[in-house]
Amino acid sequence: MKNNARYLAILVSLTAASAFAATDKAPAATAKPAATADAKAAAPAKAWSPYQVIKAPEVPAVKQKAWVRSPIDAFVLAKLETAGIKPSGDADRATYVRRVTLDAWGILPTPEETQAFVNDKSPNAYEKLVDRLLSSHHFGERQARRWLDLARYADSSGFQNDNNRPNNWRYRDYVINAFNSDKPFDRFIKEQVAGDELWPESQEARIATGYLGGYPDNANSRDLVQRKYQIETDMTDLVGETLLGATIGCARCHNHKADRVSQKEYFQLQAFFANTAFDESYKLKTKEAGDESWEKTQAAYRAATKHIRDKQDALLAGLDEKAIKYQKERYLTDSRDSLFKPKEEWNALDKWVNWRHKTVAPDRASKVAYLKLSAEDAASPEYDAANVEKWKEYEKLQAELKQFDKLRPQEISSTNITTAIELGKEAPPTFLRFGGIHERPTEEVQPGLPKLWNPTGDTPKIEATATSSGRRTALANWLTSPNNPLTARVYVNRVWAQLFEKGIVSTVADFGRAGQKPTHPELLDYLSDRFVKEGWSVKKLQREIMLSSAYRQASSERTEVVKADPDNKLLAYFPRKRLEAEEIRDSLLYASGQLVDKVGGPAVFPPVPNNLGAGNLWQKPAKAEDAHRRSIYTFVRRSVPYPLTVSFDPANTVQPHQKRDVTTTPLQALTLFNSDIVFGWSQALAGRVINEAGKDPSAQFDRLYEVLFARKPTKDEKVALKAFLAQQEKIVAEKVAEATKTGTYSVAVPTGLKQTIALDPVRAAAFVDLVHTVANSNDFAYRF
Repeated sequence: MKNNARYLAILVSLTAASAFAATDKAPAATAKPAATADAKAAAPAKAWSPYQVIKAPEVPAVKQKAWVRSPIDAFVLAKLETAGIKPSGDADRATYVRRVTLDAWGILPTPEETQAFVNDKSPNAYEKLVDRLLSSHHFGERQARRWLDLARYADSSGFQNDNNRPNNWRYRDYVINAFNSDKPFDRFIKEQVAGDELWPESQEARIATGYLGGYPDNANSRDLVQRKYQIETDMTDLVGETLLGATIGCARCHNHKADRVSQKEYFQLQAFFANTAFDESYKLKTKEAGDESWEKTQAAYRAATKHIRDKQDALLAGLDEKAIKYQKERYLTDSRDSLFKPKEEWNALDKWVNWRHKTVAPDRASKVAYLKLSAEDAASPEYDAANVEKWKEYEKLQAELKQFDKLRPQEISSTNITTAIELGKEAPPTFLRFGGIHERPTEEVQPGLPKLWNPTGDTPKIEATATSSGRRTALANWLTSPNNPLTARVYVNRVWAQLFEKGIVSTVADFGRAGQKPTHPELLDYLSDRFVKEGWSVKKLQREIMLSSAYRQASSERTEVVKADPDNKLLAYFPRKRLEAEEIRDSLLYASGQLVDKVGGPAVFPPVPNNLGAGNLWQKPAKAEDAHRRSIYTFVRRSVPYPLTVSFDPANTVQPHQKRDVTTTPLQALTLFNSDIVFGWSQALAGRVINEAGKDPSAQFDRLYEVLFARKPTKDEKVALKAFLAQQEKIVAEKVAEATKTGTYSVAVPTGLKQTIALDPVRAAAFVDLVHTVANSNDFAYRF
């Protein structure tokens, strides 16, 4: 039973209780030339730039040495002392364990985990806690979500048809496993950019190239040459934005208006991808968990339907030449030039166009479409009266085939993987295009790097193989080179933004002139240099940050700090942050005791409202457990976002999503208050609390707060909770009494109760309402 007005009232009461240097040259000095060595020594140091090769800075000296647990703290403290501000003390242990667990895992700690840390008096208690979190598979699930945002991950292609991509979950699992195994980040990049070239026999490296292949795709495009250009543009912008913190896409149409990147340099970068195609039917070599079951079910379906499909194939026989010719004629002129050219005359561009055509227009689909057209459209030149009966018979067989759908595998999967490939060692030419317009090519360009990003003037060494141009290998090697000034800085800054709400450079996708000035440039260089020297270890990077005094600080605002540093850029206290969409759902599911802790596998379809109206684009759960898997395993349909989390600013899957927005709208509260799914979790959480705390209301309040907030309620909060429970019990009793005059009336009671516990249903229903209300409070939705 839900009473929204009352919920909102108690919820209120509970909740109450400028551009930096972006060129590759230092700004001109304004002082007169120095005449002596002393004068030279006194000259100002060269301004910090993200385009300088990373060098370890000197750790600053500070007065409050006892606060420094890591060089990180010295860099933070030096800024604070210069501003005359003191840092905050440590957060209490319960707050810290909730904070660090949410950051590392994306879900809440259990009360037992919280209490164990609070009671651990050993000198390395913090280290043990962080090490435990980093060693869990939940770490990979949380970090993967961040990376998948950048990779514009989805399980469908987008555009009008929004076709399924049954192989994409393998890339998602690759990312999870990479973070869990602490795969060196430079290897992680190389596999994603050029895994097919560098390690062609490695299934894992081939799956990794799903990073490039995750672009939204319009299979119906009738200009295959233009589509090639659009795909190359997507990959170029992806690498520029996600790995290099550069708004490189601006230079596609004109010289970059903020940064020193020319239009020619943009297309030189694009040339690294000129020979890249994608094979969505690359055969799986090493089976994953569940593959054999899926394959067995698929084989049984095909065996049961073979007689029907054989009859269909017989009806399509003889249509090959006409159907494929007709289908190819639907494309635009430049595409047709390649499609109708004899294979022995194909150049590199012709190979790409014909490969793309085979991928988006397989022969059987072309024959089915042609049979339908030639039978139904009497006005078409392709009309053939002899095909009318054939088409009717084909449709009849198709209806029979649908009767066997229940035998199909329920998961959207396959025994193939999607991998980047190259169609030979010769790459199609890349042209600078006037205004970025596909139809207006000008001069041909070769692969190259923007000078702005390349302070040492490196020339990537391109070595072709028998099957590949080697271009992406050269790019991957440069991206992870010690001379590359951006890759490590950009990723370290992303990790800092993940943990501190804002990056050291707050514009995480833009390190250029239009971006924000870094608050702690030397700290960024310290972390970046250490990241590389520690073997590009993501876990070591996060461990050092999480154990620092800067990260351990309390999050309470201080009046003197707000006046001196209103945006908390100097980090005198820890920044609070609202949980992300997936953290809210997963933590509620985890708190209710219903989370199914299973890693990997095909994407699942949790239940959605009956009125969603998504048709075949959202199917029913294949298994009961699908409703209780972590959000990272939910099917990502580009045209139909999962409705429970869509109000909480999830990632935009059309392009690299750099940073989660934080909006506050009435729909968010209404979603959680009115969702039957969330209310069901509240019933389960109420049952869990009663099972663990017994019937005493005070003990129940304590346990509820320990589960959700990692603390017990204050005295004032307990007073409010008792008052709410008493009043809600009266409301429920009145409604039950009124309803029973005309018929039966049921109340929503806790679920999952032990059989030995007997409860008054009215009191129990009121307690469910209280749990549902507390779970909708700011204390739950924020990380402090």
